[in-house]
Amino acid sequence: MSDVLMPRLSDTMEEGVLSLWLKHEGDTVSKGDALAEIETDKATMELEAYENGVLEKVLVGEGTTVRIGGRLAVIGDGSGTGSSVAQPEAEPAAAPSPDADSAAANGATAPAPTPAVAPASAPTSGPVRTSPLARRLAREHGIDLSSITGTGPGGRIVRADVDAAVARAGRGPQPAGRSQTAPAATATAAPVAQRREDDEVVPLSAVRRITAERLTASAAAPQFYLTTMVEADRLLAVRADVNAGLAARAGDGEAVKVSVTDLLVRICALVLRQHPEVNASWGGDAILRHPRVNVGVAVAMDDGLIVPVVHDADTATLADIATRTRDLASRGRTGRLKPDEFSGGTFTISNLGMYGIDHFTAVVNPPEAAILAVGAGTQTPVVRDGQVVVRTIIKLTLTSDHRVLDGATAAAFLRDLKTALENPLSVLV
Repeated sequence: MSDVLMPRLSDTMEEGVLSLWLKHEGDTVSKGDALAEIETDKATMELEAYENGVLEKVLVGEGTTVRIGGRLAVIGDGSGTGSSVAQPEAEPAAAPSPDADSAAANGATAPAPTPAVAPASAPTSGPVRTSPLARRLAREHGIDLSSITGTGPGGRIVRADVDAAVARAGRGPQPAGRSQTAPAATATAAPVAQRREDDEVVPLSAVRRITAERLTASAAAPQFYLTTMVEADRLLAVRADVNAGLAARAGDGEAVKVSVTDLLVRICALVLRQHPEVNASWGGDAILRHPRVNVGVAVAMDDGLIVPVVHDADTATLADIATRTRDLASRGRTGRLKPDEFSGGTFTISNLGMYGIDHFTAVVNPPEAAILAVGAGTQTPVVRDGQVVVRTIIKLTLTSDHRVLDGATAAAFLRDLKTALENPLSVLV
């Protein structure tokens, strides 16, 4: 008999949601069979069996949030000995929290999960029995645990009970509380709105909650911003020529189309190779400079952000980058990325130009050292050789972690990136 545990499916994963059981109690399973679907902070992935046997006991219900290492089920030999094991609560003890490796843009946990077991009556005497997570949530929201009837094993108060009490009270977190999963947040909590009767209450999705936690952690790091304006006419001309060549090569087939973002990924990667101090991360007690250039591209989802990563972008062709970014973005929006496809980034690009945004600042994707915000190309009058001419101008803003980069270092990178973008053939050929 062996336990099926919640695995760590990404570098930033701290807990997962058991979203769907694909096997049921009594089913025979073989090594490699998909047992369930797990929703993590980045994607939905299948949980595979690591041995042959019979699924004798399911310990958590669908929709339950479980910490890494928490027990999910028992696989046995079919004798039924696993069916008598004790049920876990809805939030098993957490494994050590991993370092955040992605983004500003990423992942999360489902709101108000259903209890993992059938409701049990509360004990008639003795101290209030609660899970550690339930105690923390009650403290953050100012909820008196003695006023809650637990639905966990033996009447234990679990997260779902506290979530329900918070919903009834209509409270936000109290300033004294601090999220366990966002240790880098500032000591002073941001104001939380009080609910009104006519408010529409939209529960936090897994992606939205973790996105908020990652951004809060990022905001705790000292950041500075540098903006430059790039004349993008040559860049756009190169893009047109590349796409014409790809179309001619494809013939009657569907041609790969290179976007401005694809060109930015490739050229940024080449300039990062020249500036290893920017292709770096904050390591707590050291600065980590990375030998590989892995460029993340922020992708909008319905309920948050995700940052798929183009690994080794400095050695990839434009056509390869274009193919990979489209595939990654498409699967990222549907939660079907593999763990290595949204982890390991060393630099991030966020392009909002397609939304008509001229200029913005992005929040660093911890623990990376910098993120590049890209605005729309706009027709702008500029003076060249004493004459007023019209050029396509794109504003770029580099946000840098001041613990890793100083102003002059970041400025040198942005200067060289501007030069490369205005003369793309000098680096692409």
